[in-house]
Amino acid sequence: MVSLLNTVRDIERLRQIVVVLVKHGFGEVVQRSGLGSLIPAGTSRDAPKVSVGERVRLVLQDLGPSFIKLGQIISTRPDIIPPEIIAELKKLQSDVPPVPFAELRAEVERELGATIADVFLAFDEVPLASASIGQVHRARLKPPAGEPIDGPPIDVVVKIQRPGIKAIVERDVELLLILARAIERSIPESRIYSPIALATEFDRAITAEMDFGLEADHAERFARNFESDPTARFPKVYRAASAKKILTIEFFDGKKVYDAVAGGFPGEHIAKTAVHVILKQIFEDGFFHADPHPGNVLIMGTPEAPVLGLIDLGQVGRLTTELRDRTIDLMVAVVRQDTQGIADCLYAIGRPTKRIDRAKYDAEVAFLSERYLGKPLKDIELSFLIRDIVQGAVKYGLEIPPDFLLVGKALMTVEGVGKEIYPELDIFSEVRPYFLRLLRLRYSPERIGNDALRIVTRLSGVATTMPEQVGEILDDLRKGRLVIMTSNPAVPSAVDLLGRRIFHGLVVASLVGGGSVLLASGATGHYVIGGALLVIAVIWLIGHLGLAWWAARSVRKLRR
Repeated sequence: MVSLLNTVRDIERLRQIVVVLVKHGFGEVVQRSGLGSLIPAGTSRDAPKVSVGERVRLVLQDLGPSFIKLGQIISTRPDIIPPEIIAELKKLQSDVPPVPFAELRAEVERELGATIADVFLAFDEVPLASASIGQVHRARLKPPAGEPIDGPPIDVVVKIQRPGIKAIVERDVELLLILARAIERSIPESRIYSPIALATEFDRAITAEMDFGLEADHAERFARNFESDPTARFPKVYRAASAKKILTIEFFDGKKVYDAVAGGFPGEHIAKTAVHVILKQIFEDGFFHADPHPGNVLIMGTPEAPVLGLIDLGQVGRLTTELRDRTIDLMVAVVRQDTQGIADCLYAIGRPTKRIDRAKYDAEVAFLSERYLGKPLKDIELSFLIRDIVQGAVKYGLEIPPDFLLVGKALMTVEGVGKEIYPELDIFSEVRPYFLRLLRLRYSPERIGNDALRIVTRLSGVATTMPEQVGEILDDLRKGRLVIMTSNPAVPSAVDLLGRRIFHGLVVASLVGGGSVLLASGATGHYVIGGALLVIAVIWLIGHLGLAWWAARSVRKLRR
């Protein structure tokens, strides 16, 4: 019974998604994905006279918090999403009314295993902020056991997950995956946007964001990375007052970036410090804040020595040593204005998804690069250069790692805000010392020795296991068990198309056969029924041929 109710509830939510898609002009997508039966009768299918990007944004807004978060995550994928849609998705804000604290109290006490009065000296029931996943309250923590009760107060903020949000997100993610599979299966031209991959990425990202324990781990790792750097601070985590759905961290008494500049903090110092902090995270630590927008940065300290406090650490990016080295090579090629070097480095970063015409690819990257590299270094917008050359690479079949795209997003945010508060910011002058130092470290005797030892270890492992693996292959060959399998990505869609044609052919043949038998019987009453079956067969056949022609025409238009 419970399973049946859940199924009905999911169908109702899927019907709601379909109605919103149709309302904003995506009825064709719904019909072709096989969900047209969920459209209520009388629903208008006329597309609003606004851009596609705006219609996508309105769909996500109407569908609520889970889909707003989806749009925010998709806006970080300029490799597959057109710029005009990304520009609209960046307008999405999780403007969610706060949950009354009376509803949160039980959640907090259940997670902590104690009453609020047992853990906190004071707790402000009016939230500081409210978002789709949770909301934040100020509080004052009791001193830890063993410390004097009259010690200095511990001001904290408590991030509380909204009650029931986990079930809502899980339901929406499941339906989103169903919808993505239906669209990718039924609409071949949609595959350039990778609907299933985007839905899977969203599932992974939002699942991680709902685990506040992960955000606590991120905060502690950032604090360790910057323990000897006074220019940035990350909030201390109070584990005893935290749980999977509750996060208690240090309260930062700071100002927003623009308020700090208006209050006398020099824009130049803040901009350069922000660039320094993000470059250290990306190129030295390989672990960086993926969303360093002004709302996630508080300015503390003094105007002479500002300190950046970074908060909301749920979204992070990671670069492996190899990807970090290739990214540095790309930046060095940009500084040297070496267009061929840029093309080679980007090719090494990406993964070819098809045979790439290197001559055309190199020419495309050179054309896009020269739009920027012809300017003085201080006028080059590094983040926009990365965005454009990535789009050029994707156009020719290179799949770029998501974490590298997060690098571009983080640099774009910091560079954009930095130039707002200090228009003379020359980001290349700031990055040059980093790259020179990191290149020296890469070719230091210690690094070369470690790399050589790693290669020797891997070769030794391969040499040890290879005879056994070769023996297994030869044994399978001798016993006739060796099977070689190949895959063709076009086969599933071809089989699906063939199945549809066979189905329609059987229906038409059955109608024609049945109608012919009735007509041949000579009975008066059978003439009407037989004629009706033949008419239905003709209409069905014309409809099938019309749909096939329309689908083929749509594919040809897309390819042009």
